[in-house]
Amino acid sequence: MSKVRFGLSIDKKLAQDFDHLSKARKHSNRSKAIEDLMRQELLFSLAASLKGDIAGAFSMVYDHHKRDLVNKIIDIGHDAGDVIISSQHVHLDHNNCLEILVLKGNAELINKLTDTMRAQKGVTNCGLIIASHISSAAKTSKHK
Repeated sequence: MSKVRFGLSIDKKLAQDFDHLSKARKHSNRSKAIEDLMRQELLFSLAASLKGDIAGAFSMVYDHHKRDLVNKIIDIGHDAGDVIISSQHVHLDHNNCLEILVLKGNAELINKLTDTMRAQKGVTNCGLIIASHISSAAKTSKHK
């Protein structure tokens, strides 16, 4: 297998925390730890590429002091009203908030929403958990 070398510039504390995590997970070095995370994210993206309807939860931590970020998040959420069925907002500390969105609907719309949220400057940690793939048979069946 051929290798590719690349560099990263990241926050010093994040690098230290990552080193502690990779040591706890018994990675032999940072490269192995990063490879592991990349593989995990690629596998997750395959699951997130489901077609049809899905249900899940998206959580994100963000700095509410970041200029215009709160307004951007609200606008993005309003534009995705078709798939957001519930949300919860929690103040973690003076700077950080946790937002949890419960989502149900078209997988492509949900992926577009979560990718847009993830790309906002000031969003520091986020993830989508797909709880269910809703088959077309399940959507059309009626409960008796």
